[in-house]
Amino acid sequence: MTIEGKATFNVGSAFYNPNAAIVRDLAVLAAAVYRRDRGQLRVLDAMAGCGVRSLRYVLESQADFVWANDSNSDIQTVLRENLAVLKPEQYQVSDRDAIRVFFECYNCQDYFDLVDVDGFGSPVPFVSASLSACAIGGLIYLTSTDGRTVTGRAPENCVADYGAYARIHPAAHEQGLRLILGTVQQQAAARGMGVKPVFSYFTGQTYRVMVRLVSSIELTEQNYGFLGFCHECGTYQPVEWRKLGRAQCRNEGRSLVLSGAMWLGNLHDRHQIARMIELANAWNWSSQVRLLELMQAEAEMPPYFYTLGEIGRRGKLDIPKSSYLIQTLQNWGYRASLSHVEREAIKTDADLPTCIRAAKSFAIE
Repeated sequence: MTIEGKATFNVGSAFYNPNAAIVRDLAVLAAAVYRRDRGQLRVLDAMAGCGVRSLRYVLESQADFVWANDSNSDIQTVLRENLAVLKPEQYQVSDRDAIRVFFECYNCQDYFDLVDVDGFGSPVPFVSASLSACAIGGLIYLTSTDGRTVTGRAPENCVADYGAYARIHPAAHEQGLRLILGTVQQQAAARGMGVKPVFSYFTGQTYRVMVRLVSSIELTEQNYGFLGFCHECGTYQPVEWRKLGRAQCRNEGRSLVLSGAMWLGNLHDRHQIARMIELANAWNWSSQVRLLELMQAEAEMPPYFYTLGEIGRRGKLDIPKSSYLIQTLQNWGYRASLSHVEREAIKTDADLPTCIRAAKSFAIE
């Protein structure tokens, strides 16, 4: 038997990654906050595996009902056995194709408060259909394990999946989160709706984004565009659609290398993160609180980061601690924080040459 959170279960032949418990913790917290705010929580776990997420949504988030679906008929026995600890009215188990399940919900007008889509590879094939199964105001939780595509190592695949071109650069893993968010936002806009990010998380291997579905279009030319990178000075610049023909580095005057289109807005909702921190503190989840506090600090930062290694390499200097760089940049009037995506990096609205000057000031002191 395996224990995670309040769930006790058998894995059997199903896929289960114990190192990914943190992404389930975050989902449980967000779902619990939703349950407290809305007074109900119905969950569609479209790719349930052994059922650990379904169990935790009921036992920890207090979900009223969970539909645990997995198209792999070979794991149905272990899935049903694991969920048998719940009351019969609290769950349903099926072995259907996830997209068929989403459209069944749509056809029956049976919309769920949380749609969890935890698959392998790209989430794009499931994005449009998952919108069909989610209630307005509800949550959609998506997974991507296809790091090569979103980090610029397979740009042709990125064009096919996301309708975007991804380049290789130091902040490419944050780019991965933003490509997913941009695709969900664009697909929602095509239906006359929008999404608002709740949180976005890169585990080091997988990309997870949770969004809230809203009834009005959120996509704009300002929050959905391109990220420019200057190989000469290392600086990033967001680039709007109308300025594509004039995408030049402010420092060097050279053409920028562009990635996109992608989401350029906030990675997280500061208010929702604060609610999750409050609940995590009440549950004595100290490590989750530290992660959430980091997310809260970076939530409204620009859509990129500068690695300490890049600052040191371009400045030809030994790098001070990130805390010194952040404090110095803030003292100079810039915004700055750590990044959850890359711990040896900083997010700031200062350009890279300014970061190098801040690092050099440490040596002078």
